[in-house]
Amino acid sequence: MKIVITGNMGYLGPIVASHIRNAIPDAILIGVDSALFAHCIVGDILPDLSLDAQIFKDIRDIEADLFEGIDAVIHLAAISNDPMGTRFEAVTEEINQKATLRVAGLAAESHVKHFVFASSCSIYGFADQGARSEGDSLNPLTAYARSKVGAEIGLREVSARTGMTVTALRFATACGFSGRIRLDLVLNDFVASALSTGRISVLSDGTPWRPLIHVSDMARAIEWAISRPVSDDSRFLAVNVGADESNFQVAELAAAVRAAIPGTEIDINPHAAPDGRSYRVDFALYRSLAPGHQPQVSLAAAVEDVRDGLKGIGFNDPDYRASDLIRFNVLANALGKGRLLPDLRWAHDKPRRPVRLPPSLQPALSFNFDFDWVAQDVE
Repeated sequence: MKIVITGNMGYLGPIVASHIRNAIPDAILIGVDSALFAHCIVGDILPDLSLDAQIFKDIRDIEADLFEGIDAVIHLAAISNDPMGTRFEAVTEEINQKATLRVAGLAAESHVKHFVFASSCSIYGFADQGARSEGDSLNPLTAYARSKVGAEIGLREVSARTGMTVTALRFATACGFSGRIRLDLVLNDFVASALSTGRISVLSDGTPWRPLIHVSDMARAIEWAISRPVSDDSRFLAVNVGADESNFQVAELAAAVRAAIPGTEIDINPHAAPDGRSYRVDFALYRSLAPGHQPQVSLAAAVEDVRDGLKGIGFNDPDYRASDLIRFNVLANALGKGRLLPDLRWAHDKPRRPVRLPPSLQPALSFNFDFDWVAQDVE
C-alpha cells in the first residue's frame, strides 16, 4: 500500500507515520511538507524516520504526478489553529480549503482510492443544547473552522463527481506528546504551565466544554479511515472522532493536571466573558463504524504522557509561550526575519535546485527541495 501524508512535519504527522508503519509494516509512506515547522523538534531523535520518502513542497504547488500509484492520501496539511487563522485569514482559506480541494481533485484524477481529511469538531462552534452529532447544524466561529466546513462541502462534491472515497474525520481537541509537540493546545498548555510555573491560569470561568482526543487515538482513526468498508451511500463520510466520556469542562482538565502534578495551583476567572467555543460532541457514529479503533487513552493517561514527555526533554521554561512550541511564534519570527512571505511561502530568491540521488539511495529516500538552504536553516 502506497500512502501520501501531507503536513507530516507538524504535531500529528510523526505520530501518524509511526502508527501506520507499525500497523501496515510493508506500506510505502511518503511525506509532503513545506517544512514550516520542520525544525520544531523536541528531544534528540528525528521524528520522521518512519517514512520511506520526504518531499519538501507547499501543498499549493503539488502536481498530479505525485499521486501516480498512490492508494491513499492522509491530508493533515493546514494552518492549524484559531490564532493563526485570525492573523492569516486569507491564507487559511487558501491552504485549508482551496488547496485541499485541489489536492483531492488531483488525487481523484490519479485514481487514489481513499482520501482522509483531518477536519475538526470546532466546526460546531457554540452549542449549549446537548452533544452535537454529524446531522446537527454547523456554527463555525473562526477562520480555521470556516475553512474546515468549506473543505468538507467541496470534498463531498469531489467524491460524488469522481467516486473517490473521502473520509472527513472531525477530530476532538488534540492532546498528547509528540516529537514536534505544540503547547498551544489546552491540555498540553496546562501541563507545561504546571511543570514550569506551578500554576494553571484558566482564562474562562472553567465551565466551557471541550472534547479531547490523544494523538495516538487520532492515528488509530486515520488507520481505520484509509481502508474502511465503503458502500455507495458512504463514499463520502464526515464523522466525529473521539469518545463520549472525553467531553470535559475546562476546569476538569485543570484538575486532572493538578492530580498528576501535586502542588499545582489553579486560578479560575469567575468573571470571564462567556467562551463562544463551548461544545460537547456525540461520538456514537464513530463508535458504531469503527469498534476496533476506538480511543484508548484516558484523560489521566494523556496528562501523564505530556508530563513525562516534557520532563524527558528537560522542559522547564516558564516563558514557553514566547517559544517555538507555540506555532504562531514560529510563523511570526520567520516573517519578521524575512524568511517567509505574507502568504506563508518561503522567501527564497535562488532558483529551484532539485537534488539527484544515486540509484543506491532510491526509492528508500528521496528529497525534492523547493529551496536549497532548507538543510541549513528552516526557521
